[in-house]
Amino acid sequence: MRIALAQMNTVVGDVWGNVERAVGALERAVESGADLVAFPELTMTGYPPEDLLLRPRFIEENLEALSEFAGKVPEGVAAAVGFVDLNGDLYNACAVISGGEILHRYHKRYLPNYGVFDENRYFREGEGAPVVGLNGSLVGVNVCEDIWYPGGPAREQALGGATVLLNISASPYHRLKGDSRERMLSVRASDYGCYVVFCNLVGGQDELVFDGRSAVFDPGGNVIARAKQFEEDLLLVDLHPEDALFHRLHDPRPRKENPDRATVVVEVPGREEGASVVPDLEHLGGLRVEPTLSEEGEALQALVLGLGDYFRKNGFSRAVLGLSGGIDSSLAAYVAAKALGPRNVTGVLMPSRYTSDLSNTDAEALAKNLGVDTQVVPIRPAFDAYRGMLEEAFKGLPEDVTEENLQSRIRGNILMALSNKFGWIVLSTGNKSEMSVGYSTLYGDMAGGFAVIRDVPKTLVYRVCRHINEVEGREVIPESVLQKEPSAELREDQRDVDSLPPYEVLDPILQAYIEEDKGIGEIVASGFDEEDVRRVVKLVDAAEYKRRQAPTGIKVTSRSFGRDRRMPITNRYRERRSE
Repeated sequence: MRIALAQMNTVVGDVWGNVERAVGALERAVESGADLVAFPELTMTGYPPEDLLLRPRFIEENLEALSEFAGKVPEGVAAAVGFVDLNGDLYNACAVISGGEILHRYHKRYLPNYGVFDENRYFREGEGAPVVGLNGSLVGVNVCEDIWYPGGPAREQALGGATVLLNISASPYHRLKGDSRERMLSVRASDYGCYVVFCNLVGGQDELVFDGRSAVFDPGGNVIARAKQFEEDLLLVDLHPEDALFHRLHDPRPRKENPDRATVVVEVPGREEGASVVPDLEHLGGLRVEPTLSEEGEALQALVLGLGDYFRKNGFSRAVLGLSGGIDSSLAAYVAAKALGPRNVTGVLMPSRYTSDLSNTDAEALAKNLGVDTQVVPIRPAFDAYRGMLEEAFKGLPEDVTEENLQSRIRGNILMALSNKFGWIVLSTGNKSEMSVGYSTLYGDMAGGFAVIRDVPKTLVYRVCRHINEVEGREVIPESVLQKEPSAELREDQRDVDSLPPYEVLDPILQAYIEEDKGIGEIVASGFDEEDVRRVVKLVDAAEYKRRQAPTGIKVTSRSFGRDRRMPITNRYRERRSE
């Protein structure tokens, strides 16, 4: 049995464009001799379609698109494709198609409603666990979350005789998720004594990035094929279902279990004898197990794909961002140059009286290394004008953070003016560590249309920048940028550590509090100073109103701000000091 995994980059709402892309992948798979072609979850609509699902006409067009796609599937070939089904209510569904006919509509049973997922808002849970009869073998078809649990439809299908479990998915990326996902799929394969075939979505959708990394596992739980990460791919693999039977004969565990219900088999008519010649897989490139990226490499590719798709899918073409000579704007500029092309990026140097010569030199060196255009707009005249305008109102009061924020907001105004004049999209450059504790300025450095690294902790920013220089084989990010002490340069001799714990201390505290929901006592018990922990927690809680007004950005950590971590702005809960 030859299976093709069509790892596609769909566009939410573009039902007819998604059909066209799917038909193209189908034709390539059929030419390659595939018996079964798998597509990602909700291929027709894109994932996640969110409140588009509340529009009846959108549902109808998705079904019309499915019918058009079905007419392209030839006899003797089966396709499994995601769509939204309407049968008294909405279902997240997978259609099994062959010979122009929809043979079965499987309805997803486990609807995720945590983190970034909100499927209970739109869909009803499905029922049943049918298997598809194909070329004398049984294939269990299920959708994404259905296989994440050690029971449910995958178990029922395996106990019902399926030797192959096909899971179509839209599983988004966050750091280290790919490895844990493969461990889970490996366990399912070895526990059920089946091949597990996982076809994932790829591409960026608002803050989400889907990493692809579709894969096939043999009945022993070993990866025997893997598609590319962060790019479209068509992965072909030849399976031998009799190997699964051999595995089961030597594993008595399934004999202790019985299926919860009778197995329903959906038969796919086979090819006529001699109807086609199946090309040799080696001639088509052989069985591929693509290597996986490092944690830094994954984060970088997620940023590049996420930003690139945000621009492409929304019809934007050119970006502008402030270049300060610091590590954050350096990473954001590199990502923009890679995602959009250097000619589509403008970096703006906005020096003030506090900007060091080294920062200006580093910003210019970075721009030269990337090949991006630059403009220089000094902010001192505007800053002096603002201080003159406010002199009477501020009479007798010392300078403080107000004057610092004025500089940041002047820079935000300059970037937005360039955006308005030329139609460029402003990229803000704040990282997750700063966003967490409110070390940012509303309508200043937070201004923009997209926040490239808003979910990248500062320590990871440094690691990714060092990774860039390694993979490029040259000093793209100037070494002086990597070595200098972080500073906003909004007053004399300013350093980030004057306001915050060192990032090597701050980031683990933030991870424990934000991503793991640990309390103050638990974080202190793990070895952190109580005063540092309480100060950081207070800053995080106080900055919620700021984060609600920040532009969206790419999810990289396991729990990002926004749809992933949802905290009330008006919130009086403060953890009491325990005895």
